[in-house]
Amino acid sequence: MLLAGHIDTDANQATGHRQSPHTHRLLVTNLDGDAIRAWSWNQHYWKKALAAAGVITAPPEREKGSRANLAYGDTREFGYHALRHTCASVQLDARESVVSVSKWLGHADASITLKVYAHFMPEADGRGRPAMDAWFEGVDGVGSPRFSPASF
Repeated sequence: MLLAGHIDTDANQATGHRQSPHTHRLLVTNLDGDAIRAWSWNQHYWKKALAAAGVITAPPEREKGSRANLAYGDTREFGYHALRHTCASVQLDARESVVSVSKWLGHADASITLKVYAHFMPEADGRGRPAMDAWFEGVDGVGSPRFSPASF
């Protein structure tokens, strides 16, 4: 099974050229070699591992001969998708660029990333004021005589 890759839209816009999508072989497949559905991965592999590790409770045993799916209950916060949020949150907390994280997540626009993850940027609220103060004072070469307050 092949998976269509993403097109680097920034490179395309900068060069004016369109690139063809890339294809890649899947690393993990079902028995038929096809993509594993997210729900199936969560229920049959990921949550089973979490239950074995004691992170979530295991579902009740199935009756003998039953083919019903095991139900782990409402454990959305422990779904495999939570790793995506964890990665983004850790990156933003470490002051990684919102634009970079947005690209890694495949968001069409950095504003989507900001809407979801802005609260993980702990010092974003206070960094601008000292920067402006330093600029006005000309500390460490930050200020510019060409753009000083007196020039306006």
